[in-house]
Amino acid sequence: MVELLDIFTYPFFQKALLGGFLIGLMAPLVGAFLVYRRLSMIGDTLSHVSIAGVALGFLVGLSPVGFGILFAVIASFAIEKLRTTFRAYAELSIAIMMSGGIALASFFISMGQGAMNVTGYLFGSVYTLDHGDLWLVASVTIIVLLFVTLNFKELFLLTLDEDAATVSGLPTKLYNMLITILTAVTISAVIKIVGALLVSALITIPVAASMIVARNFRHSVWLAVVYSEIAVIIGITIAGIWNTAPIGTIVLLLILMLIGTIVFKKGWKR
Repeated sequence: MVELLDIFTYPFFQKALLGGFLIGLMAPLVGAFLVYRRLSMIGDTLSHVSIAGVALGFLVGLSPVGFGILFAVIASFAIEKLRTTFRAYAELSIAIMMSGGIALASFFISMGQGAMNVTGYLFGSVYTLDHGDLWLVASVTIIVLLFVTLNFKELFLLTLDEDAATVSGLPTKLYNMLITILTAVTISAVIKIVGALLVSALITIPVAASMIVARNFRHSVWLAVVYSEIAVIIGITIAGIWNTAPIGTIVLLLILMLIGTIVFKKGWKR
């Protein structure tokens, strides 16, 4: 047991736990307002667009993360524009942007002729965090936390009924854009750590689990954070001890927690 606990003394593992804790806080906070508005796939879409930016960054020899953020933010504006154009078919904007993101990523990667390594951005690499990564994640986490805390009533009204929010005078277009941009920045900031293929799971699964047992919307938001943090801390620890893929372990734990919550809820009703 003493030898197993030694892993907590390693600097790389301490950074992984801190980075995981921050991501476990920010991801479900953003995800709650997407899931309840039936926009869960935005996470997948923006992550694929971000990968296109990362690939272009590698291609031109500039910051892959910076290009990833730029592409994701541009895509967030495009999604909101398409959502207003196809108002009755809002999910169409997500499908269009996802297709474009995948196409651009494959195009830029093919231009690199195998010289670029985007694998880490697809699957994540939480154990390779450096101080710069931690500062970036911490900054985005603070922004997300402040935004949600200061605008919770407005975000709740927008999530509950967008038309009613518009009638009441809330600048819904502005808030829609801010939420989408915040999602884009969140995904781009953590994509190197979590990976484009799994980032959406951290945004949606904790919220899905919390919806089953939450008493109200506010309770669901904070309960989603609890689910997320439990899975992240335990998942990284298990991965460190058993030498498994950390992000895959976290997502599998989240799915098990979701299944367990469903079983518990059905048993409780009986």
